Amino acid sequence: MEPWQGFTPGPPPAPPWVASLPAQLPDGRVLALPIRDYGEVGVGGFIANQAAFPVVHQLAEWLMAALRPFAPEVVVALPTLGQVFGPLVAERLGHANWVAPGYTRKRWYDEALSVEMASSTGPLPRRLWLDPRVAGRLAGRRVVLVDDVISTGSSALAGLALLARLGVRPVALGVAMAQGHRWQAGWPAEVPVAAAFTSPLLRRVPGGWAPAGAVAG
Repeated sequence: MEPWQGFTPGPPPAPPWVASLPAQLPDGRVLALPIRDYGEVGVGGFIANQAAFPVVHQLAEWLMAALRPFAPEVVVALPTLGQVFGPLVAERLGHANWVAPGYTRKRWYDEALSVEMASSTGPLPRRLWLDPRVAGRLAGRRVVLVDDVISTGSSALAGLALLARLGVRPVALGVAMAQGHRWQAGWPAEVPVAAAFTSPLLRRVPGGWAPAGAVAG
């Protein structure tokens, strides 16, 4: 099966893992994530816009459930892959719309509603823009920020900075996958992170990969 095209029954196989990380999901099923080799560490990758519809919709359902306790009134979804989940989560929460920042500046955009942004998968800086015509949706509202994955936290921190330009502090960040723990070091404690599922950082072991800090059986 190609990556991200379906779930398999759990429990996940024990490490070492060779080509894919078997991420366990809230209902016990497993989603195979292709392992990306970064030398000292490995991670399980997830590309949401290449995933099958049933996978995306199920993750959106779990993400919505994780965010509902924060009583969100507006969903702001980060480009590009956070916007796979943003409209689905907003619709499931009963919202009529959602807010979509972007990387392209339209002629009527204001420089003041933009910040520099980089990510672990696309490290070259670019600017994140918000259409001033939708900025009014956020004032005085309970806002949640949504992204596909949090790994180093750089993309989500840019989202926080953009919202701060409007004086908005989101009540939570929601992600489909929380990848490892590297993001925790620089993340503000006052913004809780809710994830549909988690995946560990990996280390090399004889025969493949295992969760960092774990001993392969």
